[in-house]
Amino acid sequence: MNIEVLENPEQDLIEYLDKKIADFNWANWEVSERTPLAVQIKNAQGEVVAGAAGRTFGDWLLLNTLWVSDELRGQNIGSQILKEIEQAAKKRGCTQCLLDTLNFQAMPFYEKHGYQTQWVQQGYPKTGCKYYMLKAL
Repeated sequence: MNIEVLENPEQDLIEYLDKKIADFNWANWEVSERTPLAVQIKNAQGEVVAGAAGRTFGDWLLLNTLWVSDELRGQNIGSQILKEIEQAAKKRGCTQCLLDTLNFQAMPFYEKHGYQTQWVQQGYPKTGCKYYMLKAL
């Protein structure tokens, strides 16, 4: 056997390793599917100007992304998007939502909507921190 450290690994290797761990997880996990879920808002030109994306599995919505363009911020758009994706997840049977946010992002926004910080990773990536937040849907 030969162990190599690859400073610039090929994307194919990363995808191969991701697939191998995903295959292992699916063979041993109590749920059999994860289903993507997203909400979007487009402007008159058809460009996405706000949205959210995540996935549902078992009782959970894992919210990966919520973004609102600069021109729409402060107009309650983020709150509307969050409400929509939460409702869609509830229709799929989800009872919990998990997300993470960085210290310069949206922790107060999520707290305003009922999310509670469960754990804080200090020193992420150096001097900042990452908040892991939960909400019962």
